[in-house]
Amino acid sequence: MNGSAAVATTVFGIAMVATILIGVWSARGRSKGLAEWSVSSRGLGVLFIWLLMAGETYTSFSFLGTAGWSYSFGAPILYLVAYLTVGFAVAYVVGPALWTYATRHGLISIADIAEFRFRSRPVGILVAVVATVFIVPYIQVQIQGMGVVVNAMTYGNVDLKVAAVISFVVAEAFILVSGLRGSAWVSVLKDMLVIVAVVFLAVYIPMHYLGGFGDFMQRMVSEKREWLTFPGHESGGRDGVWFLSTVVLNAVTITIFPTTVAGYLSAKSPNALRRNALLLPWYQLLLFVPMVVGATALFVMPTLGNPDLALYSLVTDSLPSPVVALIGVAGALSAIVPMSVFMLSIGTLWGRTVLGGGNGADPRARRRALGKSGDASDIRAKRLSQLVCVIAGLIALAGSLFYPNTLVELSVLSYEGLAQLVPVVLLALFWRRLTARAAVAGMVAGLAVMTGLWATENDPYLGVNGGIIALGANLAVLLGVVWLAPGPGAGDEAGGPSVPGESVVGSVGEGAR
Repeated sequence: MNGSAAVATTVFGIAMVATILIGVWSARGRSKGLAEWSVSSRGLGVLFIWLLMAGETYTSFSFLGTAGWSYSFGAPILYLVAYLTVGFAVAYVVGPALWTYATRHGLISIADIAEFRFRSRPVGILVAVVATVFIVPYIQVQIQGMGVVVNAMTYGNVDLKVAAVISFVVAEAFILVSGLRGSAWVSVLKDMLVIVAVVFLAVYIPMHYLGGFGDFMQRMVSEKREWLTFPGHESGGRDGVWFLSTVVLNAVTITIFPTTVAGYLSAKSPNALRRNALLLPWYQLLLFVPMVVGATALFVMPTLGNPDLALYSLVTDSLPSPVVALIGVAGALSAIVPMSVFMLSIGTLWGRTVLGGGNGADPRARRRALGKSGDASDIRAKRLSQLVCVIAGLIALAGSLFYPNTLVELSVLSYEGLAQLVPVVLLALFWRRLTARAAVAGMVAGLAVMTGLWATENDPYLGVNGGIIALGANLAVLLGVVWLAPGPGAGDEAGGPSVPGESVVGSVGEGAR
């Protein structure tokens, strides 16, 4: 191992130890119940909510995939900034609504919300299973992203598989002890490094290789014009129609992502979420930096074999090893933080709803499930959640080690699959007439259409994102079932309001006041 690799590896090792210590330290003096572990006892303020949810949006894909897409395709990568920013605008309304409903009824996940809304444990279990299927690939993507980052920052001296195992161990070590609060505290370290790293790269890389940002833009316009307009360079038809349909689909879907909802439910109040929704779009400005770096690589390394290495190839080529190490640690933590929240979310989905007896099949079961924080039933639910958290991580780790392409292919469908949960989790809270059979029928239809389009290689279809077509089919079937077989309203069938005209929408106003 040469001197540069030794420095980078040492810095990485110290950073991983510090990450575990920060995460474990954050749990001191806290209750040992499921609510504290899964949603931090709904006690996080604006700053920690911002750090936690920002950490979920700026992942290893932000360093690798964003630069890679910019290098390969150009303009289509702008969908990333667009959908996140629009999604936070939607979250300004959705976040407080979900927080108010879940807080009023002691709910901790989207499966919990669906089960209680329809008073149907099978519906809750179905939501948990579907969400898990489409979240596990995200964990694997983060594990493999971590491997690529660490391998690059150590100049190839730390093997991809070794880095994958390290990422799993580090994430599990603090998430099992401290839960969501640990992820929020680790996000403090991660976001400080990310902000410093990307601001530095935004100035340094164009200046070092092309004489400055102005020269970079001039060369892009004169030499790489195809990368600046839709559908981009050989992007497979990702034109304006694809861009708009993808932004709409992802912006709505991200608001009910299990990890996003975990962030919602950890807040102190609805107003904390509203302030967070106003602040988070500013964080997305950082995504333009890896886009610029990826585009710069077009001129510096025009025959790069793996586009995902565009950013780190320039970093290792032009910077001293201590700086490379710090930027690498920022990229590694950008994998570990969201990975830990993804695993925690799966554990929470299964710990109570699937394995823990549910929350609302009948009033007595609900009282047992909700219990007091720290009592026997609550501790059991937490332990089950932690067990599932480990199992989900091990499945993703095994996939990254032995089948690196299988689950990653499914990650392309993650947003499209989770989009089919929007009616059963979100629409149901606003529409009293929506029944369990209609919501489930719509979900199954949407998943079938989505899978069919993907299997026949018709996604996108005529330029339209296949997920939004599937969501349209979902809503059409849902409306048809409600019309043909109307059932009792939310007040009769579900755990929703029993007073005519009252809904979660009204209670959001109470939270604001």
